[in-house]
This record gives sequence, C-alpha cells and structure tokens, in this order.
Amino acid sequence: MNDPRPYRAFSENAPQIEFPPQINRLEFTGWMDEQLSWKNTCYIGDWTFVPQIRVKGPDALQLFKDLSVNSFENFPLHRAKHCVQVNEDGKVISEGILFRHDEDDFEYQCGTPQWLRYNIATKGYDVETSFPLSHKLQVSGPTSLALLEKLTATGLRDVKFMAHKRVPLADHDTTFLRQGMAGEIGFEIHGPIQQHDEIWNAVYEAGKEFGIRRLGRRNLMINHMEASYPTGCIHFFNALADDSKAEFRKWVDENPLPDGWRGTAMEAWPYSISTSYTGSWDGDDIREIYRSPVEMGWAANIKFDHDFIGRAALEEEVANPRRKVVTLEFNSDDLIAMYATLFGQGDVIRPFEIPHAPYAMVWVDKILNADGETVGHATFPGYSLHFRKALALSFIDVAYAEPGTEVTVLWGNPGEAQTKLRATVATAPYKQDDRRRDLSAEPALSV
Repeated sequence: MNDPRPYRAFSENAPQIEFPPQINRLEFTGWMDEQLSWKNTCYIGDWTFVPQIRVKGPDALQLFKDLSVNSFENFPLHRAKHCVQVNEDGKVISEGILFRHDEDDFEYQCGTPQWLRYNIATKGYDVETSFPLSHKLQVSGPTSLALLEKLTATGLRDVKFMAHKRVPLADHDTTFLRQGMAGEIGFEIHGPIQQHDEIWNAVYEAGKEFGIRRLGRRNLMINHMEASYPTGCIHFFNALADDSKAEFRKWVDENPLPDGWRGTAMEAWPYSISTSYTGSWDGDDIREIYRSPVEMGWAANIKFDHDFIGRAALEEEVANPRRKVVTLEFNSDDLIAMYATLFGQGDVIRPFEIPHAPYAMVWVDKILNADGETVGHATFPGYSLHFRKALALSFIDVAYAEPGTEVTVLWGNPGEAQTKLRATVATAPYKQDDRRRDLSAEPALSV
C-alpha cells in the first residue's frame, strides 16, 4: 500500500521522532550564539547516533557497485565518498559516508543501513559484516583547522577533501575525516565509542581558546539548509515505504537488530530513517515525496560506468531533469503576519518554528506558480540568524529554478487554517561553499 496517510505526523499511527538525545541538550549557549559559530569561530557537534556497518570480503566491492550510483573505478584506500543508493525508479533509498579501509574492506555510515544488510543476506554476497559503534564528532568553522592542529600537534593541511588520516588525540588513535557539513573547513573525528567523552572534552576544552561552541539539537539542520545538504527524514522520504519494499520490511521484522545497533537511533527507525511527514502536501501516493539524486543536486555522483539498481531511470532523468534543488527565501512581512494571527481574531495559522521544528520529520509544502499550479515542494524550513532570513531547501520544476523567480508556498496542513507565503528562489547552497578550500594556503591563526 502506497497510502501516505499512515505517515502523517501528529496522527495516531506516525509518532514523530525528536532529534536523537545522544546529541545532548537542545541548546548549550543559546541557539543564536551557537548558530553563528560556523561563520565566526567553530563548533563541535555529535553525530554518534548515525549507525554503521563494516563489510569485508571478496564481494564487498561488487556489493557497493551493484547498489550505488557512484563510480568505484578511482576509489583509493584511506578515502571516503558520499555514497548514494536508489530504488528501481532512481529514488534515494540510502545515502551516507563510505570509507575504504582496504581493497575489500568498507565501512558505510548512514541512516538506513538495513537496506545494505538486507541485500547482503538475501543475495548471496561473499562478505562478512560487523556493526561497530563509534563516535563521530564534527568540528567545523573558520578556526577549526588551527584548533585541531594545535590540539593534536599534527599537520592536517595535507588532508584533501573526503580523505581521512590517523591522528593521535588525548592518548587515543583517532581517524580524522575531512568533510565540512556547514560549508566550511571541517573534520569529523572517529574512534571507538568508549573514548567518546574523553575526545569530546579534549576538543571542547582546547577549543575555548578558539571560540568553540557546542551544537545543540535546536540548530541541527540549519547548517544543512544553508549549505544544501538534503537529509533523509528531514528534506526527503527515503524510498522504503511503498509496496515494492514489502519484502524488505518483512525481512527486517524477522531479523533482530545486531548487538552493535542496540541503543542507537536504529531502535527508533528499524526500517527507515523516514517515519513521518508534515506540511501542505496532500498527495495520495507516498512515492511523490521520494527524491532522486538528480533533483537533490547530486548528479555529479552518478556514473554510468557500471550496472546498478535504478540505472535506467537515472539515465533518463540526467538527460531530461524535471526538478532542481534551490533555496527559497520566505517573505519576512508574510511571516510577521502569520505570527500576528496568534494574537488576533479569526483563524490561527500554524506558526513557523524558530530556528526549526524539533522533530526529525519530512516537511513538504506545495510551491505554487502565479496560476496556482504546484511546481515543486518546499521542505524543512529554518531561520538563519546570519542572513536574517527564513529559508527552505526546496525541489522545484526547472522552469522556475532561476534565482529571483517569485513563487508562493502553501503553508499549513490539510484540514487546518492555511495561508500563502510569498517566496523568492535563490541558489543552493545559499551560503558560499568553502569546505574544499586548499588548506596548504591557509595562514596561521593568531588567537
């Protein structure tokens, strides 16, 4: 059954899930102070809740080739890549970070690892799996490089984007992955879960000299929004909820979580990271809020040098893209008028939550053209203090994707009071992308 209604948030059947408590507090020094950190200094954030699966064996490489849109012709050891897996229609099932530790040794960190586990179990791949639990501490922002080099007494300027390096930290051997989810220079620090607290404290204490802030749950998706990182369960519904994946869900029901995933976010979403949705979208098929890597801006990841699930659909879409990711800027006067309904007479419009909603749920509002026709979907909205704007990563028909195009967003759930918010199309990423900057040219930082 492809009926989306059982997934409507705040209904009896779809419990909306709060952002994982492993992140710790909603706020540490206040969401406004924390939100400016990746513009002015740096932050430490915790993504330890993301599960992982390690795959070793003769068929490990072939497994990822069969499931992934990415090329593996040039994937050297000690590198990582944004790995994307889709269904037969080219819609994203799973996406995350794939490490290559050795020729036949891979580690995949993503929100929907059950899809990989299911394919390993049902298709006869000659591999061994394990389910390590590691810390994943994100340090990003203009002062992050100076902080981490001073703390570790290790040069990091030779680390290319999406490369990783073994680095000693607080008497532990850790892995530094150069990434940058805020669109700034950044690293993720990985290692056994047992050393989580010690590593966190060492970075935070050393970081005080560099203006470090701790990233609370209230800001978790703001940097994803500004830097254009569409995220499953937030900006799109992972393609695992429709009839075509009934056998997958049955298999998950019959096979308990491995011990390495117990106590993680996997217990909250055993099938998929996507569990509920909200917004003005009122379609009758859950597949309408699936997304392809093309419309999410990941077309460069797709390589047709191998066969993989969904290849034919993506070949057609790459040649004739329908939609494109953009950032919508909401009209500030319209938002002020929305808040005014809370204190006046008549219908109360569901208010825009600042800086963003506290739940890990897909947000889907209809984007309308001047004739009232639906031309796309606006997703999980948020407020950027730096830009003084309410923004939303959005997927819009290519005819309306030019920056400066005026559209409206239908705001409010079906059956509730609704309004139309004026919006302007802007680029995605909205913030300048500095994460690939050449670190060898970075000046030493004085503090």
